[in-house]
Amino acid sequence: MSVITPQLLTRFDVPGPRYTSYPTADRFVEAFGEADYVQALRQRQSGTVGKQPPLSLYVHIPFCESLCYYCACNKIITKHKERAADYLRYLRKEVELHTRHLGRCQSVSQLHLGGGTPTFMSDEELRQLMALLREHFEFVPGGEYSVEVDPRTVDENRLAVLAELGFNRLSFGVQDFDPAVQKAVHRIQPAEQVFALVEASRRLGFESVNVDLIYGLPLQTPESFDRTLEQVKSLRPDRIALYAYAHLPERFKPQRRIHAQELPAGAAKVAMLSRSLDALTDAGYVYIGMDHFALPDDALAVAKRQGRLHRNFQGYSTQADCDLIALGVSSIGRIGATYSQNAKTLEEYADLLDQGHFPVVRGLALTRDDLIRRSVIMALMCQGHLQYESINLAWLVDFKTLFAPELRQLEDMQAQGLVQLSETGIQVTAMGWFFVRGVAMVFDRYLQADRNRTRFSKII
Repeated sequence: MSVITPQLLTRFDVPGPRYTSYPTADRFVEAFGEADYVQALRQRQSGTVGKQPPLSLYVHIPFCESLCYYCACNKIITKHKERAADYLRYLRKEVELHTRHLGRCQSVSQLHLGGGTPTFMSDEELRQLMALLREHFEFVPGGEYSVEVDPRTVDENRLAVLAELGFNRLSFGVQDFDPAVQKAVHRIQPAEQVFALVEASRRLGFESVNVDLIYGLPLQTPESFDRTLEQVKSLRPDRIALYAYAHLPERFKPQRRIHAQELPAGAAKVAMLSRSLDALTDAGYVYIGMDHFALPDDALAVAKRQGRLHRNFQGYSTQADCDLIALGVSSIGRIGATYSQNAKTLEEYADLLDQGHFPVVRGLALTRDDLIRRSVIMALMCQGHLQYESINLAWLVDFKTLFAPELRQLEDMQAQGLVQLSETGIQVTAMGWFFVRGVAMVFDRYLQADRNRTRFSKII
């Protein structure tokens, strides 16, 4: 790990996409609307029976009781719990619209509840939500069924309800255990509370527990974050997501409450990342890619070893390339060769559903070039290597000719030890895994064309 120098981290610390899709969501257009989405659903439904890929479901619950200053998610801050019941009515309308085009009992192998704070909903409302989904879809055994949990909103009894409802994976938002940092970002949750919940999760039989961390928050120092890492290593969750805080107050209003002078300098942020990589790998975690770590026996680490890693709008996954139905305000989905996004405001979302329309307001129908480049980018992001012949056979192209400019760009990364180029393919090195977003960016035609990267967070 010592070869990953702060100088190298700094050099490649440039803005870039996270590639939960290609093309990325900033390329979606309003010209893509409900009619295009319905056509994509019909094309899926008209496919050969038994050949349709299983579905992934994402449900966005936008409500939060309090504001976290760092947050860049689509959320609604409210103390009015009754709003969740009204939201459930609209989710039912949206689900029933899908059933009208797809029929009932479509197989689902992945479900994720995100937010916002999904646990804003009461136990009874969560039961209603899961009953709604099971009424219309068929959840297959062995699937990944996960929910994001704000530790401040649950106790062991509530976790037991989540287990009863069929969730087998939990993701706890921790960010940092330091009390001063928690106060600076308006998210106070004692470490003892998180430890107790993770212990309860294990007793209840959840297959995997993830903890989210963020470095680069106000008042953080490399030394203070070292202490958080020591606590996380003691907690030993199955998975860890380590995100870099992107301070973009001009885009995200809550971040305007963060005092810029309290943010760690660039050198300190790089030191936090470098020391985190050392600490987590020394503790036995496998680096999955980008900002994800997992214990060696976790399904994600096993999938990486076996070359079965996939990537979708929820990040890395063990599930095969699923079509993704996205439910709720602002949700992003994928059906076939299309992407779509729902209305971003609750008012517009509800209004469209009240009129009997899908709440899709923008999206993208992928071109052949998009599809080829998506296969290249996802191979690099998920497997860390690519054989030219596989692309040639799948798409009837000559990789070296089609991507000659990109291969020339990769020569500099090869000189830095990040990739190995051969006559037959591209291999991301062990060190290159930490910069895999930068490798993928080389093949992003849109990014290369306009070089406008300020819309993205930095890749480190």
